[in-house]
Amino acid sequence: MAEQLHQSGGADSASMPVMGGGFWAALKEEMKEAAPLLGIDKIGVASSAPFTELKQRLIRHRELGYESGFEEPDLDKRTTPGLLLPTAQSIVAIAVAYPSKLVSPPKSEPGARRGIMARSAWGLDYHTVLRDRLARLEAWLKERVPAMLAESMVDTGELSDRAVAERAGIGWSAKNCSIISPEFGSWIYLGEMITNLPLPPDEPVTDSCGECTKCIDACPTGAIVAPGQLNAKRCISFITQTKDWVPEPFMRKIGNRLYGCDTCQTVCPKNRGKNWTHQPELQPDPELAKPLLVPLLTIGNREFKERYGHTSSAWRGKKPIQRNAVIALGTFKEASAVPDLTEVLLKDTRPVLRGTAAWSLGQIGGEAAKAALEQALAAETDEEAVCYIKRALEQPAITGEHPPV
Repeated sequence: MAEQLHQSGGADSASMPVMGGGFWAALKEEMKEAAPLLGIDKIGVASSAPFTELKQRLIRHRELGYESGFEEPDLDKRTTPGLLLPTAQSIVAIAVAYPSKLVSPPKSEPGARRGIMARSAWGLDYHTVLRDRLARLEAWLKERVPAMLAESMVDTGELSDRAVAERAGIGWSAKNCSIISPEFGSWIYLGEMITNLPLPPDEPVTDSCGECTKCIDACPTGAIVAPGQLNAKRCISFITQTKDWVPEPFMRKIGNRLYGCDTCQTVCPKNRGKNWTHQPELQPDPELAKPLLVPLLTIGNREFKERYGHTSSAWRGKKPIQRNAVIALGTFKEASAVPDLTEVLLKDTRPVLRGTAAWSLGQIGGEAAKAALEQALAAETDEEAVCYIKRALEQPAITGEHPPV
C-alpha cells in the first residue's frame, strides 16, 4: 500500500494524494489489524461532521447547571471538529482496556483503615498511555500517508470522547454515561485523532442497555438524573476531585473513596467478569490503589509526587485526597485515628481540612474528640470551619445520646 501511495504522489506533504475510495477503505482495515501491535484494543472511524445533536444537549445541560466546570467551555469547539483541524475529513477513535480487579488487595480493618482509588487512577496516568498510543498510530499512518495531518486529544481535549467513540462504533452510549464496548464493557479509556484522511466511517453499535436501570438505581447521590444524563455536581467522582468543602449530605456518600467512583460501572451487567490485564502500564499497585488512610493525613508534597505523581489521581494535588481520607476515617468511625484527626483539626493550615476533621471527629465521638472540638472552637477563625465544629459538637456521638463506636 505504501508503494502504491508513493506512486500516486503521496510523498508531497503539501497536498493529499488523490486516491480512490478503495484505497482508504483498505487503509482503514490495515490500521485496525495493526491496532494490537500499536497497543490499542479497538479502533473506529467517525465522520468529521459537526455533532449537532450533541451541541443541543450540551446547551440544555448547561442551562440545567449540570456541568462540572472541568469541561471545555466553548461548545462550538466541543462539537465542531473542523474548528480544531480545518482540513478535517474523519476522526479516528481508539479504546484501550484497563483492569477492574485488584489481585490480593490489602485488607481494610480496624486500626488500619484503607481508602480506595477508582480504577481510572490505577497504574500509569491514562492520559500518558493514550497519548503514547495516539502518537504510535499517527506515526503508523504517516508512514503510509506522509501528507497526513492530525490533531489528537485525550479526555482534556475539546471534543467529547464519548460522542466520538459512539459515532465511530467503539460502543454505545450507556445509561451510566459511559461508552460500553461489546468486547470490553465500559472498562476502556477513549481518545481520538482528527485527520485530513478521508477514511470511510464505521457504523454505530446498537444500544444494548435495554430496560436495565441498575446504574441509575445504584448511584449513591442520584447523580444520573436520567438515562445518559449526569448532574456532574452531584457525582461522587467529581466531588472527590474538588478542593473545596464537601456538603455534609455527601460526606457519608463518599465512604472511603479517595478519588473517583466506579459504582455505576461495577453494577453494570455488561461488565460482569471483565478484567483486562494485558496493558502493562495500567496494572495497579495494590498499596497505591488501596492505601492506608492515616499516613495520607501528613503526606508531604514530595512524597505525594513520588508515590502518586505518575497516576491520574495527582492532577488536583494532594489536598482533595487528604480531605477524602479524613472523611473516610469519620465514615469508618475509626477511634484509633482521633489523635491524628485532632492534629489536623488544631494544626492544619487549610480551613477545609480543619472543618472536615471536625466532621469526622463528630462521627467518631468520645471524650478525646469532644475535648479537641471544644479546643478548636475557641481558636478557630474561619467562619465555615466554625460552623463544621459547632455541628460536630451537636452530633450524638459527642453529646452522649448514643455511645461512640
